[in-house]
Parts: sequence; C-alpha cells; structure tokens
Amino acid sequence: MSDRRDFFGKALGAFAGLGALGALYAAKRTWDPLPSVKAAGFTTIDLSQAQENVLYTEMWRGKPIFVLKVPKADKKAYEDKRLIEVGGEKFFIAIGLCTHLGCIPAYYPDQYKFICACHGGQFNAAGEVLKAPPPSPLVIPPFKVEGKKVVLGESSPEYEKLKKAGLVA
Repeated sequence: MSDRRDFFGKALGAFAGLGALGALYAAKRTWDPLPSVKAAGFTTIDLSQAQENVLYTEMWRGKPIFVLKVPKADKKAYEDKRLIEVGGEKFFIAIGLCTHLGCIPAYYPDQYKFICACHGGQFNAAGEVLKAPPPSPLVIPPFKVEGKKVVLGESSPEYEKLKKAGLVA
C-alpha cells in the first residue's frame, strides 16, 4: 500500500513540476518584447541602388528617416563632416523631423536644401541649419555601416566618432 502511495505522490509531484515549468515559460513570454517591437528596433537600408540627389524616406521606430545620396555638385554640403560614407559614396541620413517643432521638411533637389513649411526653417543637404528658427541640425540616428547597407538603431565606431565630435545629438 505504501508503494502505491509513494508512486502516486511522485507522479503528482512530477505533474506539478511540469505545470510549474509551463507557467514559468508563459510568464517569460509575456515579459519578452513583441516581435513587432524587436523588428522596430533595427532597420536595414540597402543603399546600393540609391541615386544622387534623390530623397528616400524610410521608417524607423515610427519616425521618418531621410536618406539622401548627396550630390557632388553641392560642394559645401558634400564636404560636411556629418555625412556618412557608404561604399565610397557620401550619404546624409537623419530623422526627418524639423528640430524646431517636429514638422517634416520637404527636400528641394534643385536648391539642394530642405525647407520646413511650418515656420520657414531651412537645412542644407547635410542637415545643417541655413535659416532659423530650427535650433539645431537634423538629428542623425545611431547607425552601423555594413558594406553597402546601413543598420539604423545600432551604434558603431563611425557613429561614436560623430558623437564625440559633437555632430550628433
């Protein structure tokens, strides 16, 4: 009789242990970020097909990201230290929100500049302020260069170098 009681006690203990493991697994899954949140953390942009002086807009963490292969004809902007070199070409990559009130500036390729319609603020093709009221240049997000691709949301030595020089917020 005692052998049977011991068997049922061990079986009940094993069953309870499995239930506890299942509960812990379910609790862990609720603490993990959703796949959509994980995916929003990093965005990879392939720049191999980018054309000069054409603005591309991507989304990263719910914000527009401006990607511009800076035209060599705009000599002043082309030499700007805020530009990112990818595959021997220079790109301007920034969060596409005006630093004044958060409006989205439009790019005028014939003038090589961004103009914010809200209050008339202007930025050159490297995101530097040309005309107030914006208090600072367009913000460069954390990035990492991988060949002809840029991964947004991941810091890199290139980004840290810009940050140390005071060229990013």
